[in-house]
Amino acid sequence: MAIGIFDSGVGGLSVHRALVERLPSADFVYLADQANAPYGGREGENIVDLTRAGCERLFAEDCDLVVLACNTASGIALRRLQQTWLPGYRKQLGRPVNILGIIVPTIEAATGLPWEHEADRRGDKIEKLDVLAVFSTPATARSRVYEIEIDKRRQDVAVFSEACPDLAPMIEAGAGDAELAAAIKGHVEAISRRIGRAPDRAILGCTHYEIVADMFRAALKPGTPLIHQPGATADALEGYLAKHPEYRAGKGGSRRFLTTGKPGAQSSLVETFWGGPLSFEKA
Repeated sequence: MAIGIFDSGVGGLSVHRALVERLPSADFVYLADQANAPYGGREGENIVDLTRAGCERLFAEDCDLVVLACNTASGIALRRLQQTWLPGYRKQLGRPVNILGIIVPTIEAATGLPWEHEADRRGDKIEKLDVLAVFSTPATARSRVYEIEIDKRRQDVAVFSEACPDLAPMIEAGAGDAELAAAIKGHVEAISRRIGRAPDRAILGCTHYEIVADMFRAALKPGTPLIHQPGATADALEGYLAKHPEYRAGKGGSRRFLTTGKPGAQSSLVETFWGGPLSFEKA
């Protein structure tokens, strides 16, 4: 058995690397839906259908758990699939399987509170707001998942989202440093103008953006804390596996990389981030 990791492209490798570091003996199968990337500009039903197809492919590879290492899929498709598709699919497979996302652990990290917590709304005056910027795909921004879920838990955190429609495709294409840095600087300046000042903290709300996290740090006000999804997801998965022994992660330490797009080597940008050559098989 293995843990599946699904993303529209190479961004989920940032989560994959964190999971490998945390669970080095586990077996992992990574699936990039590069034939249909990016997801950020797609309609909701299409995102649900593509995410379900990706999960089916990973379950067919004997994965017990699939981690959606994609904010767009997690925000748009996860709940639908868990509630309306998985119960029947588990019966069809005859074994326990589940799908986990990355937004819940990210919001827990951003609020410092468990997902189950909801704020007691007493109407107290907020003396100081913690301004949190979320850089994401257009679909994630439209869903307002970060604004809605953080507001449920913390009244002293003001969330502002900045949709970055071209950034994930640029990273997929292996764009140069200067081009990427200019695009990121433009988005940081745009959200700062809307807020009226620099944000206090930031979430990189697309796993592709972790690949260029240093460029975000350079564009943001010096010392601005970044909430990292890969580490938060690794914490959550480790805890989940400890509570749910029915989901087996494997013990062979194997790594497979599949793509619905063009198989073979990835861009130098991705390989530099990963730390070595990386080749994908045809899914």
